[in-house]
Amino acid sequence: QVQLVESGGGLVQPGGSLRLACSASGITLDLFTRYTINWFRQAPGQQREFVARITEEGDTTYADSLKGRFTISRDNAKKTVYLQMNNLKPEDTAAYYCHARIFQNYWGQGTQVTVSS
Repeated sequence: QVQLVESGGGLVQPGGSLRLACSASGITLDLFTRYTINWFRQAPGQQREFVARITEEGDTTYADSLKGRFTISRDNAKKTVYLQMNNLKPEDTAAYYCHARIFQNYWGQGTQVTVSS
């Protein structure tokens, strides 16, 4: 059973940075390298929204509003995908989830990011 576990969330002041990690288990390295991994986020009372994705080839896509501040990367040897978030704003406050579709949809449990002074 594939499991995705997010980490790295926390409380940060506006303008600060965080790096989130999404670690996969229950999947071989070979299989992990073949799949796109996505980050989504969901603020209280809001719908879950797309943040970024990275393909098996390392191609990246970002939500338009986040370009230039967020960077997604992957370390296949560690079966981990990272989301570097810079110049954080209060509106970035949300639970952040990673997602992969590997024969079926898999979601992590989420990690909370709170941007507040």
